[in-house]
Amino acid sequence: MRVDQQLRLDEQLLLFMDQLEALEEKRHKLNSLIEEGWFSIAKARYSMGNKQVSSLQYASEMEPLVYIETSMLEDGTAEFKCERKENKTEELKSNTIEDIGAKETGLRRRINTIQKGVKEEDQETDPQGKTKAESGESTPEHRDPLKWFGILVPQNLKQAQSAFKEVITLSAEIASLQSAIIAIRKEMQGQMKEKQQKTEKTQPEMENE
Repeated sequence: MRVDQQLRLDEQLLLFMDQLEALEEKRHKLNSLIEEGWFSIAKARYSMGNKQVSSLQYASEMEPLVYIETSMLEDGTAEFKCERKENKTEELKSNTIEDIGAKETGLRRRINTIQKGVKEEDQETDPQGKTKAESGESTPEHRDPLKWFGILVPQNLKQAQSAFKEVITLSAEIASLQSAIIAIRKEMQGQMKEKQQKTEKTQPEMENE
């Protein structure tokens, strides 16, 4: 029994050290990406001008393109996943197609009628007599944030966006790893405490003998 418990503690300790090493590497990479992103933005501001790369160019309405989904695993650790909005949109479309295929044709006609009505609303004209498509408006969820700063943006700005996208994904991985480290540390502390209590109980018995 003691041998099995000691082996379990040794395995947990090795896993704990591996996780700490992986966490240190990910944190170092995270800091490097953040520095790289800000440095790329600084170079873009130098080439385009400070006023051309600032909060003044932000859209009046913004929608998040990234979502963080959390879930609790069986061992009590929290898992964080980074989901892009384009992936959610594709998943929603595929689910809608499956649902429509399983229903009657009468409901299909009704859905097509609704979609047709939505398209007609999108073609409504504004006060200047232009349609929404002609006026160049686009819904926030389908608009690349790089377009806020112009059509032809410098490569440095694209590099900054790529770096910060990776930062978001890496942050979710770090959060999951930290949760796993905390859980295994608590488990190790509990087992070490239990082992210590058993050792204290066996010592008086050995002295009496």
